[in-house]
Amino acid sequence: MPDPQDIEAAFVSRLVAGQFPRWADEPVRPVGKPGVDNSTFRLGEDKMVRLPRFERWIGQVTREQRWLPVLAPHLPLPIPKPLAQGEPADGFPYPWSVYEWLPGEPADPAELDSRQAAADLAEFLLALRAIDATDGPPPESSNGFRGCDLADPRDSPVVPHYMTRRIDALDGLLDTKPIRELWDHTLATPVWSREPVWVHGDPAPANLLATDGRLSAVIDFGTLAVGDPAVDLIAAWSLLDADGRTVFRDKLGVDDDTWTRGRCWGLSSVLPSPDNLTERSVAALEAVLLDR
Repeated sequence: MPDPQDIEAAFVSRLVAGQFPRWADEPVRPVGKPGVDNSTFRLGEDKMVRLPRFERWIGQVTREQRWLPVLAPHLPLPIPKPLAQGEPADGFPYPWSVYEWLPGEPADPAELDSRQAAADLAEFLLALRAIDATDGPPPESSNGFRGCDLADPRDSPVVPHYMTRRIDALDGLLDTKPIRELWDHTLATPVWSREPVWVHGDPAPANLLATDGRLSAVIDFGTLAVGDPAVDLIAAWSLLDADGRTVFRDKLGVDDDTWTRGRCWGLSSVLPSPDNLTERSVAALEAVLLDR
């Protein structure tokens, strides 16, 4: 039985051949390092296979299969197109997916025009939020509780006990007073009181594709949810520079409270670990703390 956390291309090829004989002769090769949630493989030249690495994430398969075809026609950038859903077999215990391959490279902030990227991503997120969210998936375990309230006790990246532990780990290495002040400030901010909207959940550079220096697609909707749009402001600090953030906020029309909650999600994405205190990581943290 293969370990879902560490499967190889040859095994994926056997899975594909067993369930989708029409693709049996197409080569399979890994795409970079395994992600936190899924392992990804290229299938031929125009397809990809994604397989959950842990039981917690199997809901991502059915969620993407169900909702990506619904969302895609309304969005200004391409998103993954499900082609087939695989089932547990040959000792692999989870469902899995085959998608159409989208060209492009993971977005590199250094190679993008930040203002243009901000405008393009804001347009995408506005279109996503405008789609009817009736019956859409709420924040839950398999999407990492993305879109939840900041004080929600469930296991999200901003759950209080987890953020407190991450901040405590930096005591003596950084001045953690301003980090705690921002954290306290965001927790005191009013929650999202309007109708929940569609959120991607993690529009970080690794989940955005670029071609010729411009955003060309949005991928990895494993954290797709209906909730508070503040979570998608992560991109303001993980992708954009100060000028880009201004464009991003203006295009989205973000109110002060939502921006503040977004800073909390931004903090969760850039807060360094004790063994990653590089000049770059500290600069990213300072950008969130100073809101610039």
